[in-house]
Amino acid sequence: MKRENLKTWLKRITLGIVIILVVATIGFVWWGNTPLKAMPEALTALEGDQDVLVSAKQWMVFCPMGTSTKTGVIIYPGGHVDPRAYAPLAKEIADAGYLVILPPMPLNLAVFDINVADEIIAANPEIETWIIGGHSLGGSMAAEYVAANPDAVSALFFWASYSAESTDLSNISGLKVLSIYGTEDGGVDGIRASGGRLPADTTWVEMDGGNHAQFGWYGIQPGDGVATISREEEQAWILRETLAFIEK
Repeated sequence: MKRENLKTWLKRITLGIVIILVVATIGFVWWGNTPLKAMPEALTALEGDQDVLVSAKQWMVFCPMGTSTKTGVIIYPGGHVDPRAYAPLAKEIADAGYLVILPPMPLNLAVFDINVADEIIAANPEIETWIIGGHSLGGSMAAEYVAANPDAVSALFFWASYSAESTDLSNISGLKVLSIYGTEDGGVDGIRASGGRLPADTTWVEMDGGNHAQFGWYGIQPGDGVATISREEEQAWILRETLAFIEK
């Protein structure tokens, strides 16, 4: 092959690779910005009332009215899910007397802003005790935050989630952990297998009949199991166990 022809083919191959990368990037950004939609029930929970003040500027903030709380709860949303889908649980937790902050994530993936908790904590110096957790990918990334910042929070909760195989939290002194999941969750085996990476006194809650998607209000989760209890029942169960854990 002549030198000129070789240069031409190299240019074409390079251009082809660039085009593929651009198209892939555009596709990924489009996918990230079209998450599983929040249901109407979730959007209604973003309306404040006499018990909880709700604001949705930089983050979704749920502040209990008529009380001065010293405990804050940070909820990392699940991957590729509209974060507003978790507003009902966030509001109910706030109604029990805790400041709750639910941060949207870049491209709806918590992996792109694991350390947003730093900003949240810095913005609320009146809070003395922080508890962090999340659903699915959000819980996993909350675990990554705790592993890197063990003194920043007092407790961690997993909603249908678990830490990465490389993230061992078992030796973090004083860390309290809750893991709550449904028996019909499509990823239940991974959740159950994560126990060795968690403190020995981790609180485990298995919801008979619960699945993955009903931790939020966003419809069907691809690859999930079929729940045998209603979303309302599962949400009530999650709320009850999460509040019991926080109140400890």
